[in-house]
Amino acid sequence: MRILLLTHTFNSLTQRLFVDLTAREHEVSVELDINDSVTAEAVTLFRPHLILAPYLRRAIPESVWRNHVCLIVHPGIVGDRGASALDWAILEGETEWGVTVLQAEAVMDAGPIWAAETFAMRTATKSSLYRNEVTEAALRAVLTAIERLPDYHAGRWQPVPLDAANARGRLRQPMKQGDRAIDWEQDDTQTVLRKINAADGFPGVLDSLFGRPCHLYDAHAVPARGVPGRVRMGIVRATRDGAVWIGHVRRADVGPGIKLPTIAAFPEAADLPEHADEAADIHYEETDGVGCLHFDFYNGAMGTAACERLLAAYQQARSRPTRIIVFMGGPDFFSNGLDLNLIEAAVNPADESWRNISAMDDLCQAILETGNHLTVSALQGNAGAGGAFLALAADLVWARNGIILNPHYKNMGNLYGSEYWTYRLPRRVGEDEARKIMQHRLPLGNEEARRLGFIDAHFGRDTADFVAQVKHRAAALVAAPDFAERLAAKRARRAADQAAKPLAQYRAEELAHMQRNFYGFDPSYHVARHHFVHKTPHSWTPRHLARHRELGWTPPQD
Repeated sequence: MRILLLTHTFNSLTQRLFVDLTAREHEVSVELDINDSVTAEAVTLFRPHLILAPYLRRAIPESVWRNHVCLIVHPGIVGDRGASALDWAILEGETEWGVTVLQAEAVMDAGPIWAAETFAMRTATKSSLYRNEVTEAALRAVLTAIERLPDYHAGRWQPVPLDAANARGRLRQPMKQGDRAIDWEQDDTQTVLRKINAADGFPGVLDSLFGRPCHLYDAHAVPARGVPGRVRMGIVRATRDGAVWIGHVRRADVGPGIKLPTIAAFPEAADLPEHADEAADIHYEETDGVGCLHFDFYNGAMGTAACERLLAAYQQARSRPTRIIVFMGGPDFFSNGLDLNLIEAAVNPADESWRNISAMDDLCQAILETGNHLTVSALQGNAGAGGAFLALAADLVWARNGIILNPHYKNMGNLYGSEYWTYRLPRRVGEDEARKIMQHRLPLGNEEARRLGFIDAHFGRDTADFVAQVKHRAAALVAAPDFAERLAAKRARRAADQAAKPLAQYRAEELAHMQRNFYGFDPSYHVARHHFVHKTPHSWTPRHLARHRELGWTPPQD
């Protein structure tokens, strides 16, 4: 079928649906929800059999939903209505939640139900739940709804009206800041965490630090001690029965109004006493000859300091008497490359861009030059831009089932990219496929990434199962009788590659392009970064997503 994805933005859920529906041989195109006339034009051009709306912030035009099957993916249980579905579920401590696929009608979220799925809630941020449980449930529900479409058109099946669905959910108003407000003297730690978790991503919890208004994000429980205090990149604040670490804020009084590490947004935090690092974003463990290096950076962004700290941790891990080092990333993201927020907030964004990419390259170089260990990138979560190519610096790349890769840079103002991608990518997928990946700028699912050779394997029912299997597989490699031969073959390949073209030459060539991106006459990178960081609404749909707007597109006649 031709399926039009109508969405506010090409977010993680929309990308997963795009990848999986395309893999099932549907013809999928994307239109960002700009305004009613643009939507109507997209429908006229593409003539879709189904319009699927995974993420909207306003209603579909009546002229569209009255004449086409339009299915809304709502992140709530059957009967739940309103724009803050997942927010309320987290704040009210729901133990089970779900996703409902319903037909668009005049009243939002009140149309007949095509499919629904449920999942167990866990203690996590809204963003984490959305990227994982919500996305998996949404995919299952969407596939069920699509299977029912032929019977619907043939009159053999009808969606269930909401008033006949025995629904547990109810209409709830959009959550306001008053609903999220923290009473630091009366709220216990778990209440504070629920409030901040329910606002993660957007809009954050409006509060204040150092007497100035700001929105809070990225909170973790820590043992109570002398507060306030400073812990790496964030501060500790007391609750009624403990304390929380606040890693990121968005100031509401001055500055660019973007999310930043707390101590970057508030220089005053430097005067606070420093505590032991209770919220470390890097930690290391080893067993059975395998060292696992975990790094969990907020939203997968790796600023200059993060890259330098991870490099130091890797150098220490490399000195250990292990045989394999596994780069574990974090449970939500492996890495998304440069920290664009910190770059945007810098006094000189071009200089900070250069420092950041240089630090990323230093990390990749250290991995590539490792001769005494085999290295594995184990992607628990999504990876994009330089983070995807950081993964390729390792000898093997394993990915959890269901993650999405975005191994390209051009969407960020035609950024060329570095991280030695011109060395590693063609060797994995070939020159032609490497060119296509970088030009097409589309997300990759596991199946395609494995077929192309971008990754070596994908497995795992969920994050915990994936991590357990990673450790088991790595230990098996260590114990394999041919381990020494594998390590020797790796060193021989690196030596041959170095003789053919040194790593320094790849780096110099890539950085020559990056220097033009950062310092040249074309400001595209800086403009694109500014719009990305400040969440500027889209004014048009990129042509690589809207295939119905490609030159030469002919509306189908069926």
